[in-house]
Amino acid sequence: MYEVTGRVERMERTKREEAGAEGQHARPEAAVNPTVTASGTPPGRAMTSFSPADEEKRRGVRRMKITATGLLLFVALVYVLAKWAENSGAGVWAGYVAAASEAGMVGALADWFAVTALFRRPLGLPIPHTAIIPTKKDQLGVSLGEFVGENFLSQEVVRQRLRAVGIGSRLGSWLAEPEHADRVTAELSAALRGALTVLRDSDVQAVVGEAITRRADAQEIAPGIGKMLEKIVADGGHKRVVDLIVARAHDWLVLHDEQVMDAIEGGAPGWTPRFVDRKVGERVYKELLRFVTEMRDAPSHPARGALDRFLTDFASDLQSDTDTRARVERLKVEVLGRGEVQDLIASAWTAVRSMMVSAAEDERSELRLRVRASLLSLGARMSVEPKLQAKVDSWVEGAAVYVVTTYRTEITSLITDTVAGWDAEHTTRKIEAHIGRDLQFIRINGTVVGSLAGLLIYVVSRGLGA
Repeated sequence: MYEVTGRVERMERTKREEAGAEGQHARPEAAVNPTVTASGTPPGRAMTSFSPADEEKRRGVRRMKITATGLLLFVALVYVLAKWAENSGAGVWAGYVAAASEAGMVGALADWFAVTALFRRPLGLPIPHTAIIPTKKDQLGVSLGEFVGENFLSQEVVRQRLRAVGIGSRLGSWLAEPEHADRVTAELSAALRGALTVLRDSDVQAVVGEAITRRADAQEIAPGIGKMLEKIVADGGHKRVVDLIVARAHDWLVLHDEQVMDAIEGGAPGWTPRFVDRKVGERVYKELLRFVTEMRDAPSHPARGALDRFLTDFASDLQSDTDTRARVERLKVEVLGRGEVQDLIASAWTAVRSMMVSAAEDERSELRLRVRASLLSLGARMSVEPKLQAKVDSWVEGAAVYVVTTYRTEITSLITDTVAGWDAEHTTRKIEAHIGRDLQFIRINGTVVGSLAGLLIYVVSRGLGA
C-alpha cells in the first residue's frame, strides 16, 4: 500500500511539473506581460502562487499523510502476524487481534478513498463522483455565493446583527470624546476643501445664476415685498431709515446752499429781474431747509405721517393691486436680465467659496468651532438618549438593508466569478494545503474506529455463536 501511495504521489508531482513546463512554453506572453498569468487569467482573478504559510501547511499535510499511511501499514502488518499466529494455534487472542486489524484496514482504506476523492481521482481511476473540488469548482462557487446570499446577506440577519452591535450608542460615546470630535472635524474640513477645490467656478456660477433666475421667474415677488413692507411699517422699522435720509438731506442742503439757490434761479422766467430771482431762490431754500429741519427734529411731523400712510398704501397695492404687481414683475424681469446683476449673482459664489475654504483651513474659525461643538453635543446626546440611538440605528439598518437587498446579486456574483476564475488544479492544491491536515486525521480516526468496531463485532459474533 505504501508503494501504491508513493507511486500516486510521484505521478501527481510529475503532472504538476509537466503542467508548469507547458505553461512556460505554451504561453510566453505571461513572461513579458505581467498582467497575464500562465493560465491566461489576470493575476487578481486566479490563485497562482503559494505563500510561505501555504508551503508550511503543505509540509504539515505531507507529514500527516505519512502518519496516516504508516498507521495503515502498521495495522496491515498486525493483521498478517495475527492471522499467522491464529493459523499456528497461538490461541483465541489471535482471532480478536486479526478481526480488529482487518476492520482497521477497511476503515483506513475507506477514509483514504473518501479524502482523496475530494481532490483527485484515487489511483487515477475514472471513478464517478471523485475529484469533486477540481471538477465541481464552479458549482461550488455558485453554491457558496448562494449560501452567503441567503444566510449572511438577508434582511433579517443584517438587522439582527446591527441591532446587537448598538451602533448609535457606540457612535455617540465615540463622538463625545474631544479628540474624536477634533478628528471628525478635521476630516470634514479636508473633504469640504477638496470638494470646493475640485468644483469649477464657472460651472457653479452658471448653476447658481440659473437657479436664482429660475426661482425668481417662477415666483411673483410683489405680494411678498408687500407683506414685508407692511410688517416693517407696522413695527416702525422704517423710521430709522427716514431719520437717516432726512438727516443726510439736511446736511446736504447746508453744504450746498449756493447750488440749490442757483438751481432755483436758473428755473425762473427770463423776463424777471435778477435780484427778484435771487430773493425767490433764497426764500425757497430757507423754506426747504426749515421743512427738512422740522421733519428731522419732530417725530410727529405731518410729513412723516404722510410718508407712513404712503408706505402703508403702497404695501397694500403690492399685495392686491393688479397694475402695481404687474409693474413690479416687469421691473423684476428687467433687473434680472441686466448683465451687471447676473455678474453679481455669479461673483457671489467666488466670495462664498473663498470664505468657506478659509474657514475650513483655520482651526480656530467659527465654522470649525461650531462643527466641533455640534459633534460633541450630538455625541453626548446619542450616548444617553435611547430615542436618538434608536433613530440612528434605524438609519444605519435601513441603509445596510438597502445595500444588501439591492446589490446582493452583485455581491454574490463576486464570489462566484472569483471562484470561476481560479485555476482548478492550483485551487485544489491550495484548499488541500489548508484543510488536508485535518482530513488526514479522518484517515487516522477511521483506522482506530474501524479497529474498535471490528473488535466489537467479532466479540458479539463470538458471544452469539457460543
